[in-house]
Amino acid sequence: MNFEGKTVLVTGAAGAIGKGIAEGFLQGKAKVYITDIDPKAVNAAVTELARGGFCHGMAADVTRPEDVQMVVAAAAKAFDNRIDILVNVAGIVAQGPVEDIPVEEWDRIFAVNCKGTFLFVKHVVPMMKTHGFGRIVNFSSKSGKTGSALMTHYSGAKAAVIGMTQALAFELADFGINVNCLCPGITENTGVWNNVSSGYVKNMNLPMDEVVKKFTAKVPLKRLAKIRDVVAVTLFLASEGADYMTGQAINVTGGREMH
Repeated sequence: MNFEGKTVLVTGAAGAIGKGIAEGFLQGKAKVYITDIDPKAVNAAVTELARGGFCHGMAADVTRPEDVQMVVAAAAKAFDNRIDILVNVAGIVAQGPVEDIPVEEWDRIFAVNCKGTFLFVKHVVPMMKTHGFGRIVNFSSKSGKTGSALMTHYSGAKAAVIGMTQALAFELADFGINVNCLCPGITENTGVWNNVSSGYVKNMNLPMDEVVKKFTAKVPLKRLAKIRDVVAVTLFLASEGADYMTGQAINVTGGREMH
């Protein structure tokens, strides 16, 4: 897809999916700015990604308003005060019986997945309004549509992202800003899957290969999502091909989720 002349800000971009998305935009000739929480990981990702085009980055905690403001200001400076596309990938997951979830863990899950998304939208939208154009792609989850056992806080937070996306789509439509979100299923070779699968091994008392079989058996296409599957849909939602789409929560689940 051709994104020449477009500027993109990707959060959570030191992780497998976020970095894959940033790479996809670079291949489409966009200019990209990335952020994530670990400075070393961000620097390594920038070094790797910059081989494929214009890529700068800065470490930040998406739950801290001052950090978000610094990232957006730095990206705006790098892009001549224009951010065309915002992709909110940053998120964390945790698992456990509801009665064992610490309040602090609940708050952190909502802070990263919801508050972080809100803060970046809050500070990027004014620039998009100025230019009369914007594409925002938020990350929810299959668990945001049909809740997952042992993941009450994560499911709740991801459901909130869908509601936020729909509200923003109505609010921002008159300004040329489209807002959609992705609802991926389990995606292999990601930190989230490593975390979740380890949790299921512990909580369900099953070996890892049985956990994988248990989940792939629920998927009509009989495999987990690949990073490229998620990247492809993200790029589409930011492209001209999705000009008539807003407020949508798109499943990337191999058919496991169908609403």
